[in-house]
Amino acid sequence: MGAHLDVLDPATDEVIGSVPDLGPADALDAADAAARVQPAWAAAAPRERSAVLVRAFELMTARAEEVAQLISLENGKALHDARAEVTYAAEFLRWYAEEGVRVPGRLGRAPGGGNRILVSHRPIGVAALVTPWNFPAAMVTRKVGPALAAGCTAVLKPAEQTPLTALLLADLLREAGLPDGALGVVTTSRAAPVVDALLAHPAVRMLSFTGSTEVGKLLLRRSADRVLRTAMELGGNAPFLVLEGSDVDAALDGAMVAKMRGGGQACTAANRFYVHRSLADAFSTGLAERMGAVVVGRGSDPATGCGPLVDTAAVDKAARLVDDARARGARLLLGGQRPDGPGCFYPPTVLTDVPDGAAVLAEEVFAPVAPVVVVDDDEQAVALANDTEHGLVAYVYAGELGRALRVAERLEAGMVAVNRGLVSDPAAPFGGTKESGLGREGSAEGLLEYLETTYTAVDW
Repeated sequence: MGAHLDVLDPATDEVIGSVPDLGPADALDAADAAARVQPAWAAAAPRERSAVLVRAFELMTARAEEVAQLISLENGKALHDARAEVTYAAEFLRWYAEEGVRVPGRLGRAPGGGNRILVSHRPIGVAALVTPWNFPAAMVTRKVGPALAAGCTAVLKPAEQTPLTALLLADLLREAGLPDGALGVVTTSRAAPVVDALLAHPAVRMLSFTGSTEVGKLLLRRSADRVLRTAMELGGNAPFLVLEGSDVDAALDGAMVAKMRGGGQACTAANRFYVHRSLADAFSTGLAERMGAVVVGRGSDPATGCGPLVDTAAVDKAARLVDDARARGARLLLGGQRPDGPGCFYPPTVLTDVPDGAAVLAEEVFAPVAPVVVVDDDEQAVALANDTEHGLVAYVYAGELGRALRVAERLEAGMVAVNRGLVSDPAAPFGGTKESGLGREGSAEGLLEYLETTYTAVDW
């Protein structure tokens, strides 16, 4: 028997299963298989590919509770968050089943009149897909859905911590009629050599990666050797602005969604709260009350509102950021003390009077930690919000919509949520500016990432 990779429940550190610990040779075999089947899959009628995705959506929906329980078990997130993820993840399959039959093209006369210009799109080929642990279902379907709809085949490398969900989704796609080899799943503890092997394979023409900015930069350099198409969804440091005149209760509703979904372990999580001075006390107190009422426990327990972090390294990071802020003068309103006992838990934490220079304002937290900074006007809020190398998402609350939209236009982010704490939608283009990534996922733009544009000059 070959090497195996144990999968742990982060709430207990107990082994819940194991998967093959594959290596570069296995990744090349998967790419070979994807290359063999890709021409036939690309030649299939768009409606045939669409039917497979529709059937996969139906199977995933029918088995939603099974998928959610698995996510909660290997990822640790609260069951209500896992169920919401399954609904979100399945929708990418349905969305791209619909988008795949509407690939755009155009025909026009050249300005000089000598010929016609025919523009069409064709599948790019085999795609290498690398997904993170924090949304083990949604990050898979958000990449696999458009790749398959476009006529590409793919090799998926899921996160080491959460491979079981990826394998289950691959099984559902095969049951839905996806040809053998069209989607290979390489589970591994050796991510770097496996991904390097995929990027060197001659049939692989694209890399889609979701993960940290640091790793994304390394992969961009490696992709440059073969001039691969790259789509990068990288780190975030989302500001949450509460402007003068805002409805504090509404802002708190949004803050709880933006901060606490998945225990704060999301690239879209609100990282920094910039609150107008007139509202700061009410907002900070209200946020501490609401976060303090959240039940912390094992994700699979229906009473749990906040599960464990993914591993001990994540707990160590949260503790370091909170300790640094307190050492610099921040005031602790809630939490801030890692609990004793098994599991990778860190409590919901609220910090106020967080000073400039605190690491918690500069780094992506990925934990249920909310630092609150007081601002005196919109200008200061915008300047502080933009003071980061990241630009994935921002949140704006204001009492007057026009004011909120004027501020939103000045924020350096690929996505802005106005008067709401949730931005993600399969029908919307997901992606960031600056060092938060390249390209877009979701919407029609997500399909185009997997297509090459072809121009044909026609003379009739």
